[in-house]
Amino acid sequence: MGISDSIPVHFSLSSSSSSILDVSTVVAITVFVTLLCACIVIGHLIEENRWANESITALLLGLVAGLVVLLISKGHSSQILTFSEELFFIYLLPPIIFNAGFQVKKKQFFKNISIILMFGIFGTIISFCLITLGVFLLFKRIGVTTLDIKDYLAIGAILSATDSVCTLQVLNQDDTPFLYSAVFGEGVVNDATSIVLFNSVQSLNISNIDGLTALKLLGTFLYLFFSSTALGIALSMAFQVGLLSAFGIKTLYFGRHSTDREVAIMMLLAYLSYMVAEVLNLSGILTVFFCGIVMSHYTWHNVTESSRVTTKHGFATISFICETFIFLYVGMDALDVDKWTASEASPLTSVAVSSTLFGLVLVGRAAFVYPLVNIFNCFAKKDSDKIIFKQQFIMWWAGLMRGAVTIALSYNQFSDDSSSESALMITSTIIVVLFSTVVMLLRNAKPTVSDATDSPSLEDLRLLFLENGDPVDEGSNQPVRKRSSLRLLMANPTSTAHYFWRKFDDRFMRPVFGGRGFVPFVPCSPTGAADETS
Repeated sequence: MGISDSIPVHFSLSSSSSSILDVSTVVAITVFVTLLCACIVIGHLIEENRWANESITALLLGLVAGLVVLLISKGHSSQILTFSEELFFIYLLPPIIFNAGFQVKKKQFFKNISIILMFGIFGTIISFCLITLGVFLLFKRIGVTTLDIKDYLAIGAILSATDSVCTLQVLNQDDTPFLYSAVFGEGVVNDATSIVLFNSVQSLNISNIDGLTALKLLGTFLYLFFSSTALGIALSMAFQVGLLSAFGIKTLYFGRHSTDREVAIMMLLAYLSYMVAEVLNLSGILTVFFCGIVMSHYTWHNVTESSRVTTKHGFATISFICETFIFLYVGMDALDVDKWTASEASPLTSVAVSSTLFGLVLVGRAAFVYPLVNIFNCFAKKDSDKIIFKQQFIMWWAGLMRGAVTIALSYNQFSDDSSSESALMITSTIIVVLFSTVVMLLRNAKPTVSDATDSPSLEDLRLLFLENGDPVDEGSNQPVRKRSSLRLLMANPTSTAHYFWRKFDDRFMRPVFGGRGFVPFVPCSPTGAADETS
């Protein structure tokens, strides 16, 4: 979002001629800061309300603010900010994704990595194909005729992007750890997949469409996605963002002089990972997400106690402000008169297009959730590992919300085109986002189904590996044959991999990079004072 250069709203404010600040800029910032404060206060008051939450509050406040500005400007415009998808991806999205990785429960996330990748990659591709096919077949019947094949492909990628911020509003990490980690993880991977798909579509040359176009799209997507994933994870470690940041802070002891330096270096290195990935045309979302995981596993434990409190709440606060700001703007942008006027579509056509898009979102998500879950259940060893129908329904329903990523991609595709149907696509996308968020995001819908998907614990695996000696079979008095690592990996792949990782981490990684159990000695800090006393 950028400050509008020419805001047609006239406020009766006096300003000094010597002021270096533009009055419209001050007014715009004042309005949004006021709305942010109002969202925080109202969110506190409705904390126990079952029908509302802060996301819906921000959207509604944005709608009301847009209506007020529209009345003040006498119907000319409701905007005091102009949307910029570049600023959204550069400033607002990185703190949200980083904090998500920083706060996530890593054990649950990696334990459910198989279902997360199935949904986030293959599910997004299935949804993309169905939505693209749907708009191609249905839009001409509605009367939308000027869009080309590249626009249809872009719409499929745009509407395949779920809103991980919204979906987590209805799930609780402590009550439903499996559903939370699965839906949350899918949302992060889904955003990255959708953006890579969108970029793949943009790189296509559709001037000469032949039978190889689909293969070209698939090849471009696979190259961009897997290179972004592998190198993105490596970047988060290599560029002093993951392991090097942990090693540097552990070795240099920034906290002995200033905890501000510790906090600053963590924030800057986290942001650096995102920007370096974008410079190299990789997935900044995946990079900064895994950066958050690595920092929470190593770096966070190497700083002083005061820095731990500051970073934990500081990252969460910045993320919260960015999320609220996005919802506010989406609500205000819904009343953009210029876009509605440029669309030149009748209310019936607008409703038909929006309903078609949302219907395709419903069908597209159902088309991969239920089949992929049933495939997952076929490979489950125990009935307790299978995902029951109630959980399947929640996973389908919780991923229906669309948010700022969808709007940003829509602006990127259609804002440069002055045609009426391009404006119609933007307004229809905004309607889908508003409807899916306000109607689908209900506080009373937090699931109460239990998560009975726990795999064997580390203690169970230690017994399986017979670390304490070979047990004796009572019938034959012969020692039981030790199970091989390969057999255990095939029987319990996720738990066995976690078991070996923990052994490797405790033996090699933490002695070098710090982590849980490492207590830096810093005079005058709570830890340092306790050590000096003892």
